[in-house]
Amino acid sequence: MTIELIARGLAAASDTSVVEVGRGVLASTGTILRDALFADGTPALVVADERTWAAAGHAVHDALVAAGVEVLEPMIFPGHPVLYAALDTCDIIRERLAESGALGVAVGSGTINDLTKLASGQLGQPYGVVGTAASMDGYSGFGAPMSSEGVKVTMPCPAPLVVVIDLDIAAAAPPSMVASGYGDLSAKIPAGADWILSDAVGLDPIDPLAWELVQSGVSDALSRPDALAAGDADAYAGLVSGLVLSGLAMQVYRGTRPASGAEHYFSHLWELDHLGADWDPPLSHGHKVAIGTLAMSAFYERFLARDLAGLDIDAAVARWAPWEVVEADIRSTFTGALADHAVNETKVKYVDGAGLRDRLERFVSSWAALRPRITAQLVPAKTLQEMLRSAGAPATPEDIGLTAGDVRATFPKAMYYRSRYTVLDLAREAGWFDELVDEVFAPGGLWS
Repeated sequence: MTIELIARGLAAASDTSVVEVGRGVLASTGTILRDALFADGTPALVVADERTWAAAGHAVHDALVAAGVEVLEPMIFPGHPVLYAALDTCDIIRERLAESGALGVAVGSGTINDLTKLASGQLGQPYGVVGTAASMDGYSGFGAPMSSEGVKVTMPCPAPLVVVIDLDIAAAAPPSMVASGYGDLSAKIPAGADWILSDAVGLDPIDPLAWELVQSGVSDALSRPDALAAGDADAYAGLVSGLVLSGLAMQVYRGTRPASGAEHYFSHLWELDHLGADWDPPLSHGHKVAIGTLAMSAFYERFLARDLAGLDIDAAVARWAPWEVVEADIRSTFTGALADHAVNETKVKYVDGAGLRDRLERFVSSWAALRPRITAQLVPAKTLQEMLRSAGAPATPEDIGLTAGDVRATFPKAMYYRSRYTVLDLAREAGWFDELVDEVFAPGGLWS
């Protein structure tokens, strides 16, 4: 089923044409990359850091040479401090690619891939990636998350033409990396619920193939956390495939909606605060997403405990704040460039009183059908917490250096951070937002 899904995803994907996932595929990397990228004699530039060079980069370099590809002196960044996804580093890679006329081969995980992806995209040329860890879903995704001027943005650029992941190499990666990938994949659960809500009011219609690529295998991929934590290479097949399929779904949809919802905004905001950047190794995206996912799962439970079908729409419209009041609240919540960003993003999804009435009426009239779909999509927060813990992923705010109060304070920021519609927006429109956040952190809750 997974092989069939990957094939269907590749047939509809905009950029990626080759995906090879399996045990021992590293040995075939040279011919895979040669046939897809270097058949015309274009030279290859391997981009890695000291750790990923030792794990797989040297083997990729040698395999390319053995396959008859001209291989330039590799770009190997220091392993410590850990490389950060910054535009100035991307500029260095882009200049090297441009002056050499080479195509890039990223060997690594999230940061190496994103930097090479953006540098290649800026030059309008394809690249390949050899993943070294099951740490995130960006291998086969388009766009590269970068920090720029105090805001975390996904900069547009094509996905790789070729993705190769050897499961033995992924299983040998530090345990924190598979925990990161597990956290990132767990996010697809509340993200899917957010997509159902947005689709229901016509904001982001669900694409059937993109939905299937992400959601059909999530349960199986998350079903063996103990085996993943133990480094079982066979258990990695489902996780890696799930992450690759998530990236392909983003290509099919031409957006990140299939793979992320409000839970990711928690991570983005904490990343902008440089949370865990000075840890060794630095706190990963997936680790922060895990806590955002738990926060949103708990919020959904409190939301679904209420009767949206019985909502007093007249009262909700009467207390709805005009845009000027909302903007003032945003600017009291954020500072600087991030405040401007949040104002612009929230303005996109804001509606006036008439628009709110129409939106709420659509939700109320369809809630009898929507509620069971959303309930079936979710996993109880405490169950998910235990799954994350078994995989070695963060399961409490303290695991990533936060308190429950810190997570609580992030809720309003997450609501305003992006234009994408989520349950946080619906809760605010219904007049329940503050009460639901209070309930999430009430005694007896997930983190009390």
